[in-house]
Amino acid sequence: MNKLQHALFENPYPGRTLIVGMTPSGSHYVQVYWIMGRSTNSRNRVFEREGFSIRNKAFDPALVEDPSLIIYYPIRHWDNVHIVSNGDQTETIYEGLKNYRSFYESLMLREFEPDAPHFTPRISGIINTDLKQYSLSILRTQDNDPSICIRNMYQYSRFKKGIGHCIHTYRTELDGVLKPFEGDPFEVPLSDSIDEIADYYWERIDSENKIALLVKFVDVQNQEINLLIRNKHSTNGER
Repeated sequence: MNKLQHALFENPYPGRTLIVGMTPSGSHYVQVYWIMGRSTNSRNRVFEREGFSIRNKAFDPALVEDPSLIIYYPIRHWDNVHIVSNGDQTETIYEGLKNYRSFYESLMLREFEPDAPHFTPRISGIINTDLKQYSLSILRTQDNDPSICIRNMYQYSRFKKGIGHCIHTYRTELDGVLKPFEGDPFEVPLSDSIDEIADYYWERIDSENKIALLVKFVDVQNQEINLLIRNKHSTNGER
C-alpha cells in the first residue's frame, strides 16, 4: 500500500471518492464510487439501481432537508462512454455526449458545488470503450476561494491492468472547513472479482462516515455491464 492509499484509508472523511481502471486480467473496465456523510441529511442515502444506471435516493424521505446536492445519478452511460461522478454534472456530461460535446467541453460549463464554506469539488470520470481510454476531472477552488475555479482534466491513453486511478473530494479539515483534494489522481489496486473490489474498499474506509459504495464492471469483449452496491442502511449488497 503506497502513501496516498494509506492516507485515503486513514482519513476519516475523504468525502466522495471515485476510481477508474481495469481488472488484472484485462477482462473488465472498472468504476468504483462511494459516498460518505456526517450530517443527518447526508447519511440518509442509499444507492439504488435503475436499469444500467445507479441513483442516490433518500433512505427515509421524512428526514430529507435539502436534496439539491445529495440526490443525483453517480453512474450513467451513453453509447460507448461510461460516466461516473459525484453530482449532477453526470447529467451535464450525459447530455453533452448526446449533443456531440466532449467530456472536457461539458465540464467547462460547470464549477465546484456552492456549499460554502467548503465548496466541494466536483469529481468525474469516463471510460470510452471504443477508444480503450479513460479520463478523470476535478473542478475545485483554490484553497476554498470561490472566486477561482480550477479545472483539472486527466486523460489516460491506455489502461494499466490491475490498477485504478483514484480521486476524492477532501484532503483534510481545518477550523471546520473541508479543504479540497490536492495533487493528481493516484494509483490504487483492483482485482478480478467485483465482490472482492467492493469488500476491499468498503472494509477499509471509515466505518462511521461511510454511507454507500458501488462497483461497475464493463466487459471488454461484449460491453456487458455488471453492477454491485453496498449500502450502510442495508445488510446485503445488491446486484
